[in-house]
Amino acid sequence: MTRTALVTGASSGIGAAVAADLVARGYRVFGTTRDPSAVTDPLEGVEYLPLDLTDNAGIDACAAAAGDVDVLVNNAGESQNGPFEELPAEALQRLFQLNVLGQVRLTQLLLPGMRARGRGRVVMVGSMLASFPLAHRSSYVASKAALKGFAYSLREEAAPYGVGVSTVEPGAINTGISERRVQYVSEDSPFADEYRTMVEALNANEKRGVSADAVAATIARAIEAPRPRPLYAVGSNAPLVFALRRLLPRSAVHRMVARRHGLR
Repeated sequence: MTRTALVTGASSGIGAAVAADLVARGYRVFGTTRDPSAVTDPLEGVEYLPLDLTDNAGIDACAAAAGDVDVLVNNAGESQNGPFEELPAEALQRLFQLNVLGQVRLTQLLLPGMRARGRGRVVMVGSMLASFPLAHRSSYVASKAALKGFAYSLREEAAPYGVGVSTVEPGAINTGISERRVQYVSEDSPFADEYRTMVEALNANEKRGVSADAVAATIARAIEAPRPRPLYAVGSNAPLVFALRRLLPRSAVHRMVARRHGLR
């Protein structure tokens, strides 16, 4: 039986890598993008659906077009930086709609079919920053932490019906996201110097980061595991840093994250 997967944000980066990997594994794959006609290098075997996570009617239409889905990978979203004091309210609202509320709505629409069929997988693509917060990334950290919170709770509800729910937290990834990140910092910001230091370190870390293919392989593990774990992490020395997180005081771990980005 051919299984069907829906991968959001599949036009580039992690989403494209996941979509290609699942096609190679024999899945029928729907990949979403805001405008399928604008995909310049479409992946063979991927059927593109329009999806704007800020448009609830569009989310409903995407779920209806996909139909019965066995695997949902919630990958689409926005990366955002800015000193906490300078984040515009409308920017925060947009980020949470894209990174949290839109993903939750799509999951709510597709989950009943999985439950009724007694099988399914939902993967939330988070960020290691949700486990290791970083200054000047508060909005992004909070959105990914919220998504993980939904996943952890949903996991308990869905497991009795054969549906596995996992969060995959990538660390630094070399996908060109540095150029696409939305930034909010004023020219005369009192945080300008340390903000620039953080961004330079962040961008340098990402250039040395793991590939989108490595993240896709981890997502595939979460999808195909008979008993998927609640959390998978990849990149940024994930096994070591999560071990340190268990062994060291939280304040010490936070200092390590800050120093890795030139702060404190």
